[in-house]
Amino acid sequence: MRRVGSWLDGPKTALNNVREQANESRPQWRGEKLGLPEHGPGSAAPVSRRLGAFLIDIVLAALVAALFTMPDYPKNWSLLAWAVITVVPVCFFGATPGMAALRIWVARVDGAIMVGPWRAAVRCVLSGLIIPAVVWNFDGRSWHDRLTGTIVLRR
Repeated sequence: MRRVGSWLDGPKTALNNVREQANESRPQWRGEKLGLPEHGPGSAAPVSRRLGAFLIDIVLAALVAALFTMPDYPKNWSLLAWAVITVVPVCFFGATPGMAALRIWVARVDGAIMVGPWRAAVRCVLSGLIIPAVVWNFDGRSWHDRLTGTIVLRR
């Protein structure tokens, strides 16, 4: 009966009903659907911190690669260093050096303690592709987070 009534009332009323229903189902803050707090430790990490951590990790990888390959620097050694800096710490500790510096970490949505090697590796590969890492849903989870069942949180 509601659909017929909104159709008979005209398109503006129907559009208002759709907007009201969308606003009722939309969470108030990022991570609310996952049971995360709005602010403070354990809340979804903001995009600015995630980007800052990524930039710190890239610079660190470039410095490490330059340290070992100074004459041949422009090759792909910095990508290898970045992959190691990204996969190994996230696998065991849940954070890259950049994440640790900005007080954010990767956690599994299912509540398990360690992220694990395959999740860390998939996150690294998809982050290297950039596009999946910069497309977020309302909870602040990008494609690589959703695929691996992880989320980046504040410490």
